[in-house]
Amino acid sequence: MQNINLLPALPEAILLLMILVIMMCDAFLGQTRKLNYVLALITTAVVSVLWACNASDPASHYLFGNVFVADPMSNLLKAFGGLATFMTFVYGQKYLEARGLARGDFYILSLFSLLGLSVMISGNNFLTLYLGLELMSLSLYALAAVWRDSTNATESAMKYYVLGALASGFLLYGMSMMYGATGSLELAKVFEVIASGAVNKIVLVFGVVFIVAGLAFKLGAAPFHMWVPDVYQGAPTPVTLLIGGAPKLGAFALLLRLLVEGMLPLAIDWQQMLIILAVLSLVIGNLTAIVQTNVKRLLAYSTISHMGFVLLGMLSGVVGGKIDGIADAYGSSLFYSVIYLLTTLGTFGIVLLLSRKGFEAENLSDLKGLNQRSPWFAFVMLMLMFSLAGIPPLAGFYAKLAVLQAVVNAGMVWLAVVAVIASLIGAFYYLRVVKLMYFDKPEDSNALEGSGTMRLVLSLNGLVLVYLGLMPGPLMDWCLRTIKLTLAS
Repeated sequence: MQNINLLPALPEAILLLMILVIMMCDAFLGQTRKLNYVLALITTAVVSVLWACNASDPASHYLFGNVFVADPMSNLLKAFGGLATFMTFVYGQKYLEARGLARGDFYILSLFSLLGLSVMISGNNFLTLYLGLELMSLSLYALAAVWRDSTNATESAMKYYVLGALASGFLLYGMSMMYGATGSLELAKVFEVIASGAVNKIVLVFGVVFIVAGLAFKLGAAPFHMWVPDVYQGAPTPVTLLIGGAPKLGAFALLLRLLVEGMLPLAIDWQQMLIILAVLSLVIGNLTAIVQTNVKRLLAYSTISHMGFVLLGMLSGVVGGKIDGIADAYGSSLFYSVIYLLTTLGTFGIVLLLSRKGFEAENLSDLKGLNQRSPWFAFVMLMLMFSLAGIPPLAGFYAKLAVLQAVVNAGMVWLAVVAVIASLIGAFYYLRVVKLMYFDKPEDSNALEGSGTMRLVLSLNGLVLVYLGLMPGPLMDWCLRTIKLTLAS
């Protein structure tokens, strides 16, 4: 009998086991809600460490009949996804407790979302990718409505569900067309059939159109961005962080798995679509964010613009049919996704720190005079805003520079110019937040709430972005090496 090594899937097994344990604890020990929080923290910490350790393995392991792959890219993305979920639990604890939302269902659904994310990232088959995506998405739909007494949360959950189902339909229909044309669900075999040229090109292009549209919905890219601001604003802030954080890594993985590993011979077709999506995302996201007065809506449109930068890296890989710069382009996009995730975590962490029982820190005016209330956390927020704006020496600057370099190397200088102009427009609303914190009088004199653990993690979050801005080399090299190893397998 052939020995099958299932160790690469051990973190997923542990995650599923702990979900069941937390479900049992919540059912039989419901009065000790704190236990759910502690178990969720331990679970995310353990699986994140395991994924990070697995990321050092240069080999790709195919499991369960080649439908699941544990390669360097999947382990890297899952490690950061687990870290994002861990930090969300830490940042959101006080907020959830103050509103009676620190129940077992929040932690169970959050961990199910992480499990779906990990399955999707490791998907090597259309079916696995779709099942992982739906497990993650359905959990997030339910989490958006977890605050049952809030009409805004209920409304945002309904919008998220309807538009998410539409996006899933697009994606599934595109996958079905690719399956009909190629006769396979496995990405490597789909690649081989497309590369052979023995398939009707019209069917393939239609399939790519539907897949790119579905991916754009999940990524939150314009013009498929309609759900993003409403869901960000209406959902409880910890849920907004869950939606806007780790799933963006999953969307990047979907882009790379489907478009690169499965349909790279069609790059000339899907790269043109990504150019349109990227330009629209940069322009619409930054221009619309200027007029926002709600912090969460502002960050939603900011997210749309940042997804434009992720797409810029993805569309710069293949130039004139040559793939010489493929690792640098996709590596820069991966690096940008990771930096975006860390910045988003810190930004929403500050918003959660400002919130308290009976008060939602959602308006820009709530940030007024933050420097007088807490000079340190005002400085942390300043670093986060500068990073989002791409101001040196923060990590966001190097992330944008890496993507723009990939675009220029691909010969699309005009696209790099558009991205720079859009970033300059975006700097306005980030600097407006800094102006409110340092030059306006505070409207709220209440002390900032938040546990010592939250304050420590939030401080480290800001300092890490400074460090990655000053020393981006190790993480950038890791991302480039990860892409090279993954695409070579």
